[in-house]
Amino acid sequence: MIERHRSLGPQSGLESARPPVRAEVDPVRRRMFTGFSFVVLAAGILASAATSAWLPFHYRSDLLFIGPLLAMGFLLAEQLTIDVDVKRVGWTISFTEIPLILGLLTVPFEVVLAANLLAGLGAQVGRRAATHVVYNAGVLCLEIAVPFAVANAVNLALVGVAPAWFGPVVGTLTSPLISCAFALAALHVLGGAMRVSAGVRLAVNTLAVGLLNTSVGLVGYEVSISTPWGWLLVALVAVAVIGLYRAYSGLLREQRDLEALSDVSLSVARSGQTAAHGPSDAVTGEPEVSVSEWEPVAERIREQLNATRVVLRLRLDPSGEVSTLVAGEPLPELAQQAAPSALRDDPLLQLPGSHVRSFRTLEAPEEVRRALRQRGAYEALVVPLRGASQLLGAVEVHDRVSRWRGFGRADVRLLHTLASHLATAMDNRRLLARLRHDAYHDPLTGLLNRTGFREMAAEELRNGRTAVVLRMDLDVLTTVSEALGYTWGDRMIVAAGRRMRDELGEAPLARLEANSFAVLLLDHSEAQAHEFAQHLREVIGKPYPLDRIVVEAAGVAGYASSAPADGECETDIDTLLQRSDVAVRAARNGEDGVRGYAPAMGQVFLRRFQLVTQFRQALDTGQVEVHYQPKVALPERQVVGAEALVRWSHPEYGRLDPDEFVPLVEATGLVDALTSFVMECALVKIRQWMDRGLRMSVAVNLSVRNLADETFPDRVGEALLRHDIPPELLTFELTESGVMADPERSLPLLRRLHAMGVVLAVDDFGTGYSSLAYLRQLPVDEVKIDKSFVLGMGTDLGDMAVVRSIVELGHSLDLAVVAEGVEDDAARDQLVEMGCDVAQGYLISRPLSEERFEAWLQARTKRGRGARSETVLTLLH
Repeated sequence: MIERHRSLGPQSGLESARPPVRAEVDPVRRRMFTGFSFVVLAAGILASAATSAWLPFHYRSDLLFIGPLLAMGFLLAEQLTIDVDVKRVGWTISFTEIPLILGLLTVPFEVVLAANLLAGLGAQVGRRAATHVVYNAGVLCLEIAVPFAVANAVNLALVGVAPAWFGPVVGTLTSPLISCAFALAALHVLGGAMRVSAGVRLAVNTLAVGLLNTSVGLVGYEVSISTPWGWLLVALVAVAVIGLYRAYSGLLREQRDLEALSDVSLSVARSGQTAAHGPSDAVTGEPEVSVSEWEPVAERIREQLNATRVVLRLRLDPSGEVSTLVAGEPLPELAQQAAPSALRDDPLLQLPGSHVRSFRTLEAPEEVRRALRQRGAYEALVVPLRGASQLLGAVEVHDRVSRWRGFGRADVRLLHTLASHLATAMDNRRLLARLRHDAYHDPLTGLLNRTGFREMAAEELRNGRTAVVLRMDLDVLTTVSEALGYTWGDRMIVAAGRRMRDELGEAPLARLEANSFAVLLLDHSEAQAHEFAQHLREVIGKPYPLDRIVVEAAGVAGYASSAPADGECETDIDTLLQRSDVAVRAARNGEDGVRGYAPAMGQVFLRRFQLVTQFRQALDTGQVEVHYQPKVALPERQVVGAEALVRWSHPEYGRLDPDEFVPLVEATGLVDALTSFVMECALVKIRQWMDRGLRMSVAVNLSVRNLADETFPDRVGEALLRHDIPPELLTFELTESGVMADPERSLPLLRRLHAMGVVLAVDDFGTGYSSLAYLRQLPVDEVKIDKSFVLGMGTDLGDMAVVRSIVELGHSLDLAVVAEGVEDDAARDQLVEMGCDVAQGYLISRPLSEERFEAWLQARTKRGRGARSETVLTLLH
């Protein structure tokens, strides 16, 4: 049902002595409005007195019955309203013309005036708008006096020409026009006047709505008096119209609620985008959050619930402090002072669960009433904002202004839904902020990570600033972690980062990886950077007191500048990081532990980079070959097998030593491909020998990374089956240090290989842990004496004692003993005397390619029959 604009309502911000925060009224204009209100009241009283004097009052007994009914009609029309906010004025659309025309047609002026004043002022007071009683009382008087005067004047002028109801109809239509005219005048006094065209459209719409309501009232009156039981028919129609109105009002409210939910979500999203792309803390990188960003959200909630005030109490600060935002009337000073501890101590904010709590002064306990009085509120809805893991804040809604009966169930449901959406949006925003922070920061130290450092440094370089990237490595971290555990190593990392942070102030500092830090020095020369690097190295090199122990530390530093050298193009941040890494590697070999990048260092890095990137292709194109060094049993000098050793003939760098490229291959994760390649070549060679009646084994070196691959034993078994080779002809050589670096992972894998029948040998024995306790844990069949001890036997009695001890230890554990590095007859004879089982070294042969190894076998060995009639090759004298 369409209704008309009724009166100036309290939503305008004029009903309180304290104006709204976002729609504040100028005190001068407030005083002007007060004067205007008294003028309106005086005009209403004079008009009512003049009309009463002109129209004689005739008492009838039925007035005692009709008067209260008419007052109830006016009150019902006030209750069935739609509230609309226009600027700072609240317009209440109602059905007041219907009881007005019925009053004009049936009862004296004084009765209608009393009924209208009783209903209108009672509704205004119920809406807690008593501060506007002067203005509203004057308008209510004029809304009755003028229509009665116009109706009687028209009837007198058109007596006998127009029907009797024509005058009341014209008089009734003046009532909404009077309301509209005085409301526009009030807007002008308050400084919010509409444009003339908008005011004219509003008046026309008001007149149209008034005409419709007047027609409904007149038709109902005519039907009631002219038709038997017509009043019952009118009552039925009225019930139907009221039901239709209620249904329409509900749909309209649902639509407005959905719009409000959408607006709140969009407002939170926009504020989240502003925070994400706005300024951030220079040290932590956390976005700076302002409570003012939430003003549109609070204002939208206030408008939707038609409340005098909405208070948002939000935990926006990581420290957990509560920020307070007020939309509508400002909070009294006493309530503002209590805000910081509100979520802990305020009785209104003791909020278990997530439901909406409703408080009213007349029904609440004493402490709640005290809290409401502190806020200057009669009624409050309060709901917590709960995230997934914590309380994010609370929403307070104070005093509904558009209904005299206060907040209803629909308001509670809407506020609960709004709070749920707001809490979810806040939680998502906090999560996105946390993810954004974590993407650019190291979780252990809270410093920038490599990505965050790159972005910050790249931004400075784009701005044309000269930058020096200083990389600092804490050198003792691995030792501390192995000796005391990784927790202690982490504590040293945190302590070192804190020391550097204290020295650097606002300069960007990052933890790149385990023990490596990076500093961005802006507008520093290389000399200044070198001096600063030495100072920083001294700072992190001081002893670290950790609980009751003190750990000594050391550091190395390398730096690279973006200042272009002769003929050099502009340098980007990735190049600076790469160069500082090269400088750190060079600093490890220097005397002072600090090196600046020099172009010659780049050649070494380039060579290593090329070796790593070209290795896979080298395997596929035949650049990598397997050479074989024979192993001879002592003292019979029978060739029992060979060790497979990898060689790389690089097209640019020539023949490469394995010590140059194998560590790079292991570090980059390509060692699995290398091991598979060597094993495959070894198995092919064993198969060829078996086809010729020879049973000779081949030893393949294993890497620590191979021992971390749980699928490796399965692949070995598949290869042995595919080539139809007995597993005892394949030997894997591994170092003690490699096995014992992670025994929980490597020992089960070795046991699986040993159970398959593959021979396991400990390589370089004597240089690792080298103890009986460790050796007994390993499921091995051989030990290989490190060549450094074998080479020193002829000149160092200590080395000879070590070799003799290893031979005796191996035999006591039923292990075969292999000596590598045998280069002269004296060493071989000493090993025979000690009872060593197998010899390997240059005395017998250097590592040979496959073709040369076959030629060596033909030239240096002779065929014979073993004890079990097998073919054996014996080394010639």
